[in-house]
Amino acid sequence: MSNKVEYKPLTIPQLRWNSKLLSDLYGELVAQPLEPGFGMTLGNSLRRVLLGAIEGSSVTSVIIKGVNNEFSSIPGVVQDTMQIILNIKDIVIKNKEGKAGKMHLHFKGEGVAKVSDIKADDHLELINKDHIIANVSDGELDIEFFVESGRGYQRAQWPADKVLQKDNRIYLDAMFSPVKKVYFDVEKTRVGEAIDYDKLILKIYTDGSENPKDVLHYSVSVLRTQFEHFLSVPEIPFNEFSKVEIITKKNEGVETKPVDLGTVSVEFLLKPIDELELSARAHNCLLSAGKKRVIDIVNLTEDEALKLKNFGRKSLREVKDSMKAFGLSFGMNISETDLKKD
Repeated sequence: MSNKVEYKPLTIPQLRWNSKLLSDLYGELVAQPLEPGFGMTLGNSLRRVLLGAIEGSSVTSVIIKGVNNEFSSIPGVVQDTMQIILNIKDIVIKNKEGKAGKMHLHFKGEGVAKVSDIKADDHLELINKDHIIANVSDGELDIEFFVESGRGYQRAQWPADKVLQKDNRIYLDAMFSPVKKVYFDVEKTRVGEAIDYDKLILKIYTDGSENPKDVLHYSVSVLRTQFEHFLSVPEIPFNEFSKVEIITKKNEGVETKPVDLGTVSVEFLLKPIDELELSARAHNCLLSAGKKRVIDIVNLTEDEALKLKNFGRKSLREVKDSMKAFGLSFGMNISETDLKKD
């Protein structure tokens, strides 16, 4: 298409992680508003990449002293070799450099051999240290682990010509991905008077070796890299002309800067606060204080809002959450006369 064409802007979503639920094991991301139909398109693409294309590290082979195949038993150890191998597959490893490495376990006497008893190379960090490898009654357990990095699932890499290895190595199939589960939901959300925009809720579960934010960043990088090769001509800069800029008031000693409102139009800022769909209590408190338009609220600071009659912290959180959905916040300090309209 010609570069001279005046393209219509796209809806640029606002992304927000649920800070109360965010951890190394779980993250919930809300992206809104999205163009109608984009929620399912983006959600499905991200889910597929998150589940199958994220790099991780896993044990791919082991050498167990006194054992040359996975069907053997070990004197003085409760579990047989097959059960020990299954336990080894559940070891969670964080690889700081992405390089191959080794780990070693030597356990003698009666007790429980755990991941915490394993000594690993410096660039390998063991996450689930309480995970049990085996129960030793009155014997010795000596295991050398070989760790590799990869993506997705890998079958055990047994050499084609030999069943039993000279060094007694046993090869394991491996699941490298640090992502355990990914769910997404798509709901409808409102932008001004339009009610058919999408809201994407993405829920990511990891094994703790990588956090949800990092794996999402990796997945977006993978998708972007792949899509770039489909461009036959320079990319259309939708990000540049899909933004609405306004000028903030000049404060003493502070340089005036443009505020990026994403897809929020100037007309929306001048509309009644009914557009924010607040509860009756918060709505009435704001009206009683003379705050009748959206711009009146975004120009308040949080402290100023809390000084309004009958407007408490619960109402403050409600208004903040509602404004976040539109890419707005308290304290934007917008001068109505300085609004730059297209």
